[in-house]
Amino acid sequence: MNTNKNLTKDGKFQKDKKILNLVGSDDSKTTHNNLRNPGMEFSLDLISSISVNRSAVERRCSNYGPRRSIKKDNQAAWLLKAITLMDLTTLSGDDTVARVRRLCSKARQPISLDLEKELGVQSLNLSVAAVCVYHDMLVAAKNAIQGTSINLAAVSTGFPAGLSPLPIRLQEIEYSVDAGANEIDIVISRRHVLEGNWKALYEEVRMFREKCGDAHMKTILATGELGNLTNIAKASQICMMAGADFIKTSTGKESVNATLPVSLVMVRMIRDYFNQTGISVGFKAAGGISDTKTALLYMTMIKEELGRRWLEPDLFRFGASSLLGDIERQLDHYSTGFYSSSYRHPLA
Repeated sequence: MNTNKNLTKDGKFQKDKKILNLVGSDDSKTTHNNLRNPGMEFSLDLISSISVNRSAVERRCSNYGPRRSIKKDNQAAWLLKAITLMDLTTLSGDDTVARVRRLCSKARQPISLDLEKELGVQSLNLSVAAVCVYHDMLVAAKNAIQGTSINLAAVSTGFPAGLSPLPIRLQEIEYSVDAGANEIDIVISRRHVLEGNWKALYEEVRMFREKCGDAHMKTILATGELGNLTNIAKASQICMMAGADFIKTSTGKESVNATLPVSLVMVRMIRDYFNQTGISVGFKAAGGISDTKTALLYMTMIKEELGRRWLEPDLFRFGASSLLGDIERQLDHYSTGFYSSSYRHPLA
């Protein structure tokens, strides 16, 4: 018997319409926006004018948690929405075809059928936004998600360091696109940022974008290795100028990955770019986001800085895997009033 006051007798949310409006999406928002970022001409004057006040950024970030609280029905809805924003990822040296198939199975059915029924959200047909793997695992992943709307992403261009010879990095993109990837997560050469060689960075990313063709390009900045927030802001602007469809914080392999201050700087550069061009560029936070509390902070930031439209998978992603297990556990608590053991929510 369900004892949670937030649910009706048939297991549906009391604020059903409000919940479904937040979690559910039009087809135009779950698939990629047809209006891609074409980029713009390189402008050194624009880059030179960028500067970031670190104290102001940190002060703003400190307000997201203490002054904003998402509870009960609303929290459950936001967590369900977070599932639809996830790039479920496995990027380990010991990846196997069997592991990738299990990951894809979880991508197709991110929460248990029993929990879906308890929450009354079967009609949402929940799934994650994408599965992200190394190139060698693309065929296995493609076969496992066939017949779904889940995107297939591959890391490329010498991931995670990005130090392979340029012709090889370009060829990697071609191989992955030919294998069926419709999203390519590329990594930039960090040395271009650290040396202030902005033109070289622009030209590099522009070449990557051309090789991606119809596949959407997510550009990984590896922010933990860029030195300071001003460099991160300038690199974000350059990558968008070069045609990035998404800018992404990290590979997940650096010692410092996604943080709120870094993400706020990148998100505000996206806002500035939108104001300049009218083009919406996506944002992906990756690395270190493993619990629901952190995920909700990021979603709050996105909504307040960019607006509700960015809380859709064609414009915002979490690069995570362990996060899904914690979300399922929190939803289980919402439904039953009890926390389940983590082993009941295996990922892969």
